[in-house]
Amino acid sequence: MVVPEPRVWPVARAHAVRAARTAQARVERVARAVTARSPRLTTLRYTAGAAAVGVVLAAGAVTVAGPYDSTGQRTAERDRAAALDRQGGTDHGGDSGGASGTAQGAPRPAPSAPSVLAGLRGAGSAPDGHGLAGALDDLLDEDTLGSDRAAAVVDVATGRLLYGKGADDALVPASTTKIATAVAALSAAGADHRIETRTVLQPDAKEVVLVGGGDPTLTAREDAEGYASLRTLADETAAALRERHLDEVTLTYDTSLYKGPVLHPISPNTNIAPVTPLMVDEARLDDSRSGPADRSTDPAKDAADRFQELLEDRGIKTDAPDGAKAEKDAETLGSVSSPPLSTLVERMLTSSDNDIAEALARQTALASGEPASFEGAGSAIRAGLEDLGLPLKGVRFADGSGLDRDDRLTARLLTALLAEAAAADHPELRSVVTGMPIAGFTGTLRDRYADAASGTGLVRAKTGTLTGVNSLAGTVVDADGRLLAFAFLANGTTDPAAAQRTLDSGASALAGCGCRESTDPR
Repeated sequence: MVVPEPRVWPVARAHAVRAARTAQARVERVARAVTARSPRLTTLRYTAGAAAVGVVLAAGAVTVAGPYDSTGQRTAERDRAAALDRQGGTDHGGDSGGASGTAQGAPRPAPSAPSVLAGLRGAGSAPDGHGLAGALDDLLDEDTLGSDRAAAVVDVATGRLLYGKGADDALVPASTTKIATAVAALSAAGADHRIETRTVLQPDAKEVVLVGGGDPTLTAREDAEGYASLRTLADETAAALRERHLDEVTLTYDTSLYKGPVLHPISPNTNIAPVTPLMVDEARLDDSRSGPADRSTDPAKDAADRFQELLEDRGIKTDAPDGAKAEKDAETLGSVSSPPLSTLVERMLTSSDNDIAEALARQTALASGEPASFEGAGSAIRAGLEDLGLPLKGVRFADGSGLDRDDRLTARLLTALLAEAAAADHPELRSVVTGMPIAGFTGTLRDRYADAASGTGLVRAKTGTLTGVNSLAGTVVDADGRLLAFAFLANGTTDPAAAQRTLDSGASALAGCGCRESTDPR
């Protein structure tokens, strides 16, 4: 079955026109920033800057057709493209028959991250520690960053730590935890893995069981936008029942895949639903697709109730659904699957989606033979990162989303994760890079950068915010065209807006300088 490219938000023509105009204005802003901020603009730097502008312009131009959704989220890295070591371009793998998920006749996908990153890895010279200290030390000493702060900068091409300030101090990371969750999930389950929701018929009974597989993006909306559709599952189930001459059944639902507590420690909270393997539209009680929203207190029951309505609309009578467990020899009636994990990772990182993060953490646990619980997921994430040889001293994973204040990460680990995701020998991790918000343009960085900020369009980073906690970790192209990974963590902050501005200034400082000792970083 060909799964269409997820659009995540339906994009009306009028909205597309507005988005294109906005993109054009932002491209002009980036062009002014690139040409104005550095008197020693080299051909290499100009090329890197122009590439960034081109990516943003492409995002605006293709909003109608699909490689980006209406917020600019990158969706080209999906299906087998992320798992196969193909060097980007318009055809992810050259397979025919819609393997990339692009509809026939639609514009071909924009160039993917591997070719871009491969070019940058060989560009320019890496900055040195003294130059980086000149650019960052004063910023990182500002009081806006609270009582504890840590930073690391790594050369992506070599993985070498270029700058560290408390780089091995384990601090509360907030949502930058999602970077670790993404790497672990992609490593354990694979970039192509899809999460299945199915219905089965219990043996020797007229009982249909709706079996949750852990897909929070399962949707009951009329337009599924490429995600798994509860309506499609109802179509398949009703057809299979009619083939068996059944038009009246008992409906139950199975949530036995997950173990342990259902509620996150911060729950009830509008930032996350109860963590169950069966939910529809992230258990949101409004029509939102992202951000805080009131949630169902029993997502599985609500999903089953909605499924009952859909079955009855298709001529299948049922009783009010109740919880049960599917037998091992139950017969499958229908199934729907999520987009590949690479697509879910992109959506999670761009929108900082906590529900997807906790689902991916449990997929990591299931793929690793651990219980699908908060504790089991934490153990599985840590074990997966240990297998990759990443630095884990002092690190603790209490959840997959970063909402738990018991999480502890280091700046050194975050930069190591990013370097690993950008490495040529780990194409399965590429969606960690492509899913990062772009400074001044997409996701949680859309409104974070001032018009004149030198990082606009050149910084791709995951944000993190809790009360008293601010963090930023991602990649940036420096003034000489070198790709760097950075991580800034601040704990004990009292003014979140001021802390965010300081962290953004740190990333912009990296974008605006070559940062060698003989060079003025300002």
